Amino acid sequence: MAKEIERKFLVSSDAWRRATSGSEGIVQGYLARGDGVTVRIRILDDARAVLTIKAGGTAFSRDEYEYEVPLDDGRELLAHAGQQVIAKRRYAVPYAGRDWEVDVFEGRHAGLVLAEIEMESEDARVELPDWVGEDVTGDERYYNSALAGA
Repeated sequence: MAKEIERKFLVSSDAWRRATSGSEGIVQGYLARGDGVTVRIRILDDARAVLTIKAGGTAFSRDEYEYEVPLDDGRELLAHAGQQVIAKRRYAVPYAGRDWEVDVFEGRHAGLVLAEIEMESEDARVELPDWVGEDVTGDERYYNSALAGA
């Protein structure tokens, strides 16, 4: 088990695009949600699949279990998600010694751009880039699982 500790922000400008070091396409579907537990399947660049279970925790920190699964199994699981699916392109953006992830949403959430930073503890100090806007950590409207259901 790993502990995921992260903060999430709205992105206020395109300035992050100058510093990207790569990207991947993500399609993810939610297979189960409730009582603080989510189960999702994620297809990355239509090349590999990852099953993730997140449980418990706070707005900043949750237990996270991830397992690579065969791509064909991942596609079948994604079909079971029905309409509970989101698509996005995730960009890697290094800044001040940390690896930021910027998600540019597609489909019904086109125009939404979020930045996430994983931290070693909830009280870790993080230098914020100038392209980061409002902190939406803990705002359930911006949880991927909520966006998939919207």
